[in-house]
Amino acid sequence: MIISAAQFTARPRDIDANVARMAGFVTEAGERGASLVVFAELAVTGYELDAIADGAGRLTLAPDDPRLTPLREACRAAGVAAVVNCAGRAPAGPTISSFVYGPDGALLTRYDKQHVTQTEAAAGFVAGTADGRFALNGVAFALAICFDAHFPALAARAAADGCRVLLASSLYGRGAGQAERREIFPALAKDNGLHVLLANHVGRAGPYDACGLSAVWGPDGTAVAEGADAEEGLVLGPQSPDGLG
Repeated sequence: MIISAAQFTARPRDIDANVARMAGFVTEAGERGASLVVFAELAVTGYELDAIADGAGRLTLAPDDPRLTPLREACRAAGVAAVVNCAGRAPAGPTISSFVYGPDGALLTRYDKQHVTQTEAAAGFVAGTADGRFALNGVAFALAICFDAHFPALAARAAADGCRVLLASSLYGRGAGQAERREIFPALAKDNGLHVLLANHVGRAGPYDACGLSAVWGPDGTAVAEGADAEEGLVLGPQSPDGLG
């Protein structure tokens, strides 16, 4: 199985434009032999916390939202699963969520970010309470969203539950963000014997200048695929040598 990450510059608050771009990446992933593509944190709207929180629900979505139909249709047409990160809805307020659509376009699972940052909490975002899990082609996957990856217990639980891969939808900027990325993700892979994938923004993302560098690490902590720091595109992991899938 080949897994992939899509990095691009989201258009602020433009759901239709971003969904169309993401659907194109799903199609490309299928053409290049990938079974799964993962998108960055809040890729559907851009990392626009205040606009989402103040938008009276206009920028939050449910998994069956018609605005996500092009993505679901692209999954079905390409036979590719997608981890779609967007602003979700919960009774207590907006969430930062990953909706996972299978290769038939149906929802496999929803995961809400468990560790929201102080800035996200101040904007009104609420934390999820359950771990994200799904299976594809007989492989068990775990989900993380950005700051979640800073809490090693999340990856440890994934390994204990029999997951083979941790998928992180994230936003890391240049400078300190790049240093955190280099430190955290190889260690998560090596310490837990997991394949780890990072999907990151590139370019302007809310108040950040995102560093790109989406990547896949093997269970020994070695990077097996890595995107450029300033280019949009699809980052494909190799066919796993240990028989992933």
